[in-house]
Amino acid sequence: MNKQQLATKIWESANKMRSKIEANEYKDYILGFIFYKYLSDKQLKFLKENSLTQEEIEALVEDDAETVKYVREHVGYFIAYKDLFSTWLKMGKEFDVSNVTDALSAFNRLINPSHKKVFEGIFNTLQTGLSKLGDSSGSRTKAISDLIHLIKDIPMDGKQDYDILGFIYEYLIGMFAANAGKKAGEFYTPHEVSLLMSEIVTGFLKDRTEIKIYDPTSGSGSLMINIGRTVAKHIDDENNIKYYAQELKQNTYNLTRMNLVMRGILPDNIVTRNADTLEDDWPYFDEANPVETYNPLYVDAVVSNPPYSQNWDPSNKETDPRYARFGLAPKTKADYAFLLHDLFHLKPDGIMTIVLPNGVLYRGGEEGGIRRNLIEGNHIDAIIGLPANIFFGTGIPTNIMVLKQKRANTDVLIVDASKGFIKVGKNNNLRASDIKKIVDAVTARIDIEKFSRKVSREEIRRNEYNLSIPRYVDSTEGAENWDIYASMFGGIPMSEIAALSEYWSAFPELKESLFTKGVGPYVELAVDNIEQTVDEHPTVKAFISNFMGAFGDFDGFLKSELITNMASLNISKEEVVLSDDIFARLAYIPLINKYEAYQLLDDEWAITSVDLEVIQTEGFNAVKKVDPNMVVKKKDGKEEEVQDGWIGHIIPFELVQRTLLSAEYEALKQKEGRLAEISSEYEEILDSLSEEEKNSSVTNDSGDAFVAKEVGDKLKEIYADVNTQEIKALNAYAALSRKADKLAFISAHDDVVWSNMEAGNDGTYSKKAVNAYLAELQSAFEFPEEFFEAKILKVSNLITEEKEVKAQVKADAAALHMKTKETIESLSDEQALELLEQKWIFPLAESIKQLPNAVINVLVEKIKALSEKYVVTYSAIESEIQETESTLSALIDELVGNEYDMKGLSEFQTLLKGE
Repeated sequence: MNKQQLATKIWESANKMRSKIEANEYKDYILGFIFYKYLSDKQLKFLKENSLTQEEIEALVEDDAETVKYVREHVGYFIAYKDLFSTWLKMGKEFDVSNVTDALSAFNRLINPSHKKVFEGIFNTLQTGLSKLGDSSGSRTKAISDLIHLIKDIPMDGKQDYDILGFIYEYLIGMFAANAGKKAGEFYTPHEVSLLMSEIVTGFLKDRTEIKIYDPTSGSGSLMINIGRTVAKHIDDENNIKYYAQELKQNTYNLTRMNLVMRGILPDNIVTRNADTLEDDWPYFDEANPVETYNPLYVDAVVSNPPYSQNWDPSNKETDPRYARFGLAPKTKADYAFLLHDLFHLKPDGIMTIVLPNGVLYRGGEEGGIRRNLIEGNHIDAIIGLPANIFFGTGIPTNIMVLKQKRANTDVLIVDASKGFIKVGKNNNLRASDIKKIVDAVTARIDIEKFSRKVSREEIRRNEYNLSIPRYVDSTEGAENWDIYASMFGGIPMSEIAALSEYWSAFPELKESLFTKGVGPYVELAVDNIEQTVDEHPTVKAFISNFMGAFGDFDGFLKSELITNMASLNISKEEVVLSDDIFARLAYIPLINKYEAYQLLDDEWAITSVDLEVIQTEGFNAVKKVDPNMVVKKKDGKEEEVQDGWIGHIIPFELVQRTLLSAEYEALKQKEGRLAEISSEYEEILDSLSEEEKNSSVTNDSGDAFVAKEVGDKLKEIYADVNTQEIKALNAYAALSRKADKLAFISAHDDVVWSNMEAGNDGTYSKKAVNAYLAELQSAFEFPEEFFEAKILKVSNLITEEKEVKAQVKADAAALHMKTKETIESLSDEQALELLEQKWIFPLAESIKQLPNAVINVLVEKIKALSEKYVVTYSAIESEIQETESTLSALIDELVGNEYDMKGLSEFQTLLKGE
């Protein structure tokens, strides 16, 4: 399994295991055990690398002072052999919850003093919460045993595995957050928001050799880690990144430390604190050594997603250096208290990003004063309005504020990114293209219509320091206008044609080919086939030709980057290389949205990057491997994981079948197509039945499918009722018993084709032969096509055919499946490379090359909409109404009736004439 499949499997199983335990609590158990496994595996790896034999490892005990000291000094802690995660797995039925409690207690005792701040109390949440995993020791033991077996396959013993472990850990945190409701905000910033903040910060810091990052409300630590991972793409030595984290809640604080440690970050680069950020600012020194540890903590980047609008105590904080310059936030809304705290800890050349509710942009009172001081102090660099419903547990609109201590410019970039998202379940998610567009706008500080604008300090002053985003950026779609004249008399307003100016600029003379001058400022459509006219226009053809020219060698470029260099390319940096190339090719191509192209790249890169990780980790032969396809099935009321065939380790089975086994694949598809046709034929017959026929026994209770057994029984009844002259004669013959009578009957009845039966030695026909021929005659009887009997006969034939084809499909699919497995396992290097090209390069290249067609299709639809908008005028409708009224009035003149009928008709005529 790749990391996504493994993460999904663990989540699905864990979610079932947690039963009635809240997701917010259960995460502490599973994540805690993953961390303990990580520490155990890390120590085992260290011991093996230092030449300890398995026998020596199994002899590790706490009483061995010399070995304990050695391990603690090099690893930071010591775990006895009996307490190792791998030992728990080997214990089988001997494993007990007490093994866990004893091990966690021992861990706290055996932390190296130099690592106390990183590890001390890190398992407290897990240790104190074990009682919730069951009502008895036995039930707790089973719950824990299930958990540790669930996570045993997570790899943790190599550099590449840190990425897999980190991915799974992040994935589980995100999934638990999605199920934790309002409590999710306590420990999780959505991954997409985290990436957005990471890219903004990295764009500012990428040229530095050493970086300090601080998150004062760290939660699970994922936000800070994402910043570090993104910065690491641009820095020579990622060990030059130092992480500072502060978190109020003990269990969440433990998540921060676990997450940081498991990413392979050196303990010396992890500085954490469990305290109230607003009440207990970062310590200036260690009380045990105040002189040498004095550190006011000024960092290169501060990132935070603090709790929104919570209460705090501003009492006696007027002189607090964090707030003295700007003012105190109101006690019912601590938003600006967090912001000012972050700003205080920023170096003069640093950058900070903070997520806050939109109220901070326009609320008055103390907050209005703070906002004024921040603007006049020139600290607010950018404001990014996010889509609503983007955070778990709250649907309120939020924004990211970007601030700096010192800035060269004095304006504020306002970005309204609230419209760019994709709906996923109940939440809105930023797409990769949305993030890219925002980051580009913020990094380059560019104005984009209906998206971003640099706003001068003078304009902000005129608005009394109100930073409400709609005041400066209008991202709303304009309401559709209707031209009064065109609505009455027809024609297309030239003003609405002009709204498509970007197309007319890109396609000179196309407008003149589509429209002719009409009355005044109106035009008329000049062609019958809009699509054909646009497609065949020379400027449109030139546009497509230019695009194809720009991407003519794109396949070759991708092949060089991804195939030729697959073993050595830097996966974390490669997407930037590819996107830069795509953007460069699009630089002089009008109309194409480069962010749509970027999204196509990102969608494919999500697949390709995982494959590349596997190949770089396992070697090229991973391409030629298959894995058991494990599925969960119910057996005897219990769910169990069983193998259901095979799947390609990297290469999908269907890709191999379409390319290397095409004959078998197409033959199977044809049979599957026939099954689909049979299904359609069933539906057609059902639709043709009367309600009475549909309610008969041949259909199921809902009347939407045939019942095979009942169709067979009905067919027997139908055949039994068939009675031709030949059938009557045969039945009469069957009633005879004497040989002489039978021979006489045969001679007298030429209405029976006796040669269709085999006669006995005495010239007569047996009962068996007669009955067989009777059945043959009945089944050969042809009913008129529209008769119920004909339809049932057709259904019966379809049922027989369907059964045969299904059996063939099952057998052929099984044979093709095994042949595919054998084909993958015996691939030549050339075939493997060709398949990788088919998987990685062709889909991206083809989707990119469809972009011009999409642009042209949009233009055609816009022109069609304009032509249809005013095609039916009010004048024409009014004229048609008058004509209809006149015709109806004339018809009334011809009607006759009694006195009251005629009075009624006369009044109706008066109304029709508008009198």
